[in-house]
Amino acid sequence: MFGLIQDQPLLISSLILHADRHHGATEIVSRLANPPLHRYTIRAAHSRAKKLANALTRLGIEEGDRVATLAWNSYRHLEFYYAVSGMGAVCHTINPRLFHEQIVYIVNHAEDKAVFFDLACRQVVEKLRPLCPNVAHWVAMDERGALADAPAAWRCYEELLAAERDDFAWPVFDERLASSLCYTSGTTGEPKGALYQHRSAVLHSYGTALPDCLNLSARDVICPVVPMFHVNAWGLPYSAMLVGAKLVFPGAALDGKSLYELFEAEQVTMSAGVPTVWFGLLNYMAEQRLKFSSLKRLVIGGSACPPSMIERLEGDYGVEAVHAWGMTEMSPIGTFAQLKGKHRDADAAALLAVKATQGRVIPGIDLKIVDGAGKELPWDGTSAGDLMARGWWVTTGYFKAEASSLRDGWFPTGDVATIDADGYMHITDRSKDVIKSGGEWISSIELENIAVGHPAVAEAAVVGVPHPKWGERPLLVVQLKAGARVTRDELLAFYCGKTAAWRIPSDVVFVDALPHTATGKLLKTELRRRYANYRLPAAPT
Repeated sequence: MFGLIQDQPLLISSLILHADRHHGATEIVSRLANPPLHRYTIRAAHSRAKKLANALTRLGIEEGDRVATLAWNSYRHLEFYYAVSGMGAVCHTINPRLFHEQIVYIVNHAEDKAVFFDLACRQVVEKLRPLCPNVAHWVAMDERGALADAPAAWRCYEELLAAERDDFAWPVFDERLASSLCYTSGTTGEPKGALYQHRSAVLHSYGTALPDCLNLSARDVICPVVPMFHVNAWGLPYSAMLVGAKLVFPGAALDGKSLYELFEAEQVTMSAGVPTVWFGLLNYMAEQRLKFSSLKRLVIGGSACPPSMIERLEGDYGVEAVHAWGMTEMSPIGTFAQLKGKHRDADAAALLAVKATQGRVIPGIDLKIVDGAGKELPWDGTSAGDLMARGWWVTTGYFKAEASSLRDGWFPTGDVATIDADGYMHITDRSKDVIKSGGEWISSIELENIAVGHPAVAEAAVVGVPHPKWGERPLLVVQLKAGARVTRDELLAFYCGKTAAWRIPSDVVFVDALPHTATGKLLKTELRRRYANYRLPAAPT
């Protein structure tokens, strides 16, 4: 016997239909290349998204076609999200900061029918066009006046919309239809595509909006600092419409000064991004002796958040810092480090220990850790194993791959982690980054977090380098803050009492800048290549 409930598919178009009907006057603000800020409403965004859907239909885009962007966070990019997926095509966001060869590979592998791009990505597009013969349309996301010297083949976004009506009726189709495509950054091989569906996107929006996750509401002013080309800005363009929150798009200016001024001008209450961005913001505020007037919480993900950053945000600025974890293959959010009722009376040290973990699962996600033989390990907070995931928005495999990536229904994340009795997961390292010294594992993340707690350190990375006796030993690579000074011995002494003596790095290298991936993560592969033949001091610590 079936229940007597209406059967309506979970479609991305339903999110903006709801937002228009119930929050239509809510503002959407975008910072573009040229001031002033662009302002309009959710209702206007919906109207323009329907015009764009009509324009795409006129261009010959059909259900299942991939349509790509090379663009930063803006109102036009938001319109694109809803127009492409809403009409049944696939919204394919591409990171313009990837290597040229990777972008060419991604566009051709996805078989994109059209590419929409910001003029800030003009040089990328000019090199890309001759190498992507399957792309029928190149559309500049700007006014005609900004395209005065552009190639004749480039179409103008605003001209496309001006020629259309907003009478597009969002089609109803199977909720399992592909909605968007995001590629991994390809640091260990060719980029791989994660193909999301309407059902998974809507469920992810509901799950992440919950109080124990992003904790979103119509009272929020949300600034997605995480780029819309990076796993759909962690789903914020969808979850914001779900709750009817005001959106503030920062464009390409993500330096500390630009973000602070935007946060204050628009009274942003919540933002999300990688630690590298927040380091820049906090350093700018410290230099200028500034405080926040509206910001209540920051979500930090993409790479491990140092406990010192959590302490700084909450202690110095009164901003709740929430650690999140996920991956492209998980749409992307899987866990949040929100507290439980049992932590109500815990002391500061105990609370920080919980907040520094990657958190506990969102409803709809499940995790386990296994040993090398695939046997599940206990949730005791100390047993470390390979982290496996499954859930309502976890991939089964990669776009165009012949085989599933699952192992007995679970997706192998590539992380090494522990899980405690309360379900808090703590990643000790990526499986490829963990340092194996004398048969014991050393977490590079733990050592990096300790290093950035030193007042002179701006950023730090730890990689394993060869050692004749121990196999590998940790090497600390450090970028100091402007004008700061600290010696090798002083920095290594800073580790004493914070970790076991045998885990302390064997040496320190000071650099002007650390390499990063196109999504702002530390590029460990480059550091391992750079220091593959590094000679450690004769007597390791």
